[in-house]
Amino acid sequence: MKILVISAASLFLSLGGAAFAQTTTVVVPGEVKTYVQKQETPSVTFEGDVVVGTPLPDTVEIHTIPDQPDYGYVVVNKKRVLVNPKTRAVIEVIQ
Repeated sequence: MKILVISAASLFLSLGGAAFAQTTTVVVPGEVKTYVQKQETPSVTFEGDVVVGTPLPDTVEIHTIPDQPDYGYVVVNKKRVLVNPKTRAVIEVIQ
């Protein structure tokens, strides 16, 4: 019985964590978006949908943003995309 309770608690905590992770939003500073929108960067082609959370492959070059080490960007399928440079995950699709 004790093992069953521990298993149920573990399942509850893991599901709760997954639900929390899905609702987390990132507030991107306005100057980051402004900088990215002004850049003349060629678009790269990516198979599939580019949505928040999608990790980009190592073959996609992520461009840095001056004084903003937590953000990078890339133009994918003609859409400007903010990326976490450490995880390569999409933070926000700007256009």
